[in-house]
Amino acid sequence: MKLFDVYPLFNITPVKASGCYVWDSEGNKYLDLYGGHAVISIGHSHPHYVSMISRQLNEIGFYSNSIQNPLQQELADKLGNISGYPDYQLFLCNSGAEANENAIKLASFVTGRKKFISFRKGFHGRTSAAVALTDNPKIIAPVNETGNAIILPFNDLEAVEAELKTGEIAAVIIEGIQGIGGINIPEPEFLESLGTLTNKYGGLLILDEIQSGYGRSGRFFAHQYTSVKPDIITVAKGMGNGFPIGGAMIRPDIKPWPGMLGTTFGGNHLACAAGIAVLDVMEEEKLIRHSEDIGNYLMEELSTISSEIQIRGKGLMIGLEFPGPVSGLRKKLLFESKIFTGVSGNNIIRLLPPLTLNKDEATYFLKVFAKTFQEVSASLNAN
Repeated sequence: MKLFDVYPLFNITPVKASGCYVWDSEGNKYLDLYGGHAVISIGHSHPHYVSMISRQLNEIGFYSNSIQNPLQQELADKLGNISGYPDYQLFLCNSGAEANENAIKLASFVTGRKKFISFRKGFHGRTSAAVALTDNPKIIAPVNETGNAIILPFNDLEAVEAELKTGEIAAVIIEGIQGIGGINIPEPEFLESLGTLTNKYGGLLILDEIQSGYGRSGRFFAHQYTSVKPDIITVAKGMGNGFPIGGAMIRPDIKPWPGMLGTTFGGNHLACAAGIAVLDVMEEEKLIRHSEDIGNYLMEELSTISSEIQIRGKGLMIGLEFPGPVSGLRKKLLFESKIFTGVSGNNIIRLLPPLTLNKDEATYFLKVFAKTFQEVSASLNAN
């Protein structure tokens, strides 16, 4: 049987990883400044993480949600306390797309409405309702096309209020920081006004913190740079440091009923062990503050390399926008300097390293990046 060929692949086979480094099958060592799509939050193969999962697997790895699993409550308590939302409720699932699907469904149940607002360049997943609210026609199949998805200009409050006034909007969904869209940060006043307006017109506000959450921005959630308090917050990626886990954090007055939401694998014993280990390490190693400090250092130093590079970001969620295509720059970083980075579109490089990235590793990257940029600067200005 062949694999269904949907992923463009680099000819690299990782076989080992530790901290901020990955080794391939040829013995090459790479500095990881991408973290597998912002998934690696506490560093590859962290000893506490490995120990927690191994110990749990030796006891019980899985049973369904028809039994008591105290690990779920332990994870919920730790997440509530570290995130600043101890009074919220947690629904556990397996991925970011699933978290958004459940948030969308829940908002529709609560409001009795079926229309949703999202924003241009936004990404919320590839499953049915989530992909309909994602601004990428190439991945929206005919079955996903719906008049219930309204995609509006980013930071355009007038357009949002005009739709909310119809009384048909169940919720507005927005990323704390747009990731795949190019590290675009909502204006604080816009985000705060979304909270006010959704409440005024009887809708909910869903904060998609799947990529921007879990300390990546220098706050536990990126929206915590503002005063907004969402009705639902979705999480995944950094939540399990590579183990599949996601969740929806739900304001306390939204009441569940049996069967309202469900999942086979969500909140299983192994996933909870992974999630608890991540929060333990984040708290013990003060990774949220560390993310802010190292991110500020990177952005300050990057800004001195060239006025042609537009730099956006918070913490260790950084976008570098260039005047031309970055494929040559990224390939040189990867194949010659052995540094993983990400992209958005054809002219933005994304830096999403493990939150454990230290100053020496950051400084090494800056030195290599400055040299590589000079080598390819002509091609970056070609367009």
